[in-house]
Amino acid sequence: MDAQTQTQQGPAVEITDAPEASRYEARIDGELAGWADHHRSGDVVAIPHTVVLPEHGGRGVGSALVRYALDDIRARGLRIDPVCPFVASYIERHPEHQDLLADRA
Repeated sequence: MDAQTQTQQGPAVEITDAPEASRYEARIDGELAGWADHHRSGDVVAIPHTVVLPEHGGRGVGSALVRYALDDIRARGLRIDPVCPFVASYIERHPEHQDLLADRA
């Protein structure tokens, strides 16, 4: 599942799952803009860390990464453990994703 979304200010961001690196990656014009590490245990995916490179900050890259990750987790029938504070905050602000929380099983 690949996604391409318009950032808040600027070009489209392309997001893919990079299983060999255990992370989702965001690229703008082919350049790595950020990533969200992920680790699966059973039917739960933990996202412990999300990074947006400084030169791409403030343009919605982090939110696009999290949205992509949550959509991917849902499509796979999995649940999430949002260890990363940014991911937890995103889910709190977007209640349509709260059913994915592992502690709400």
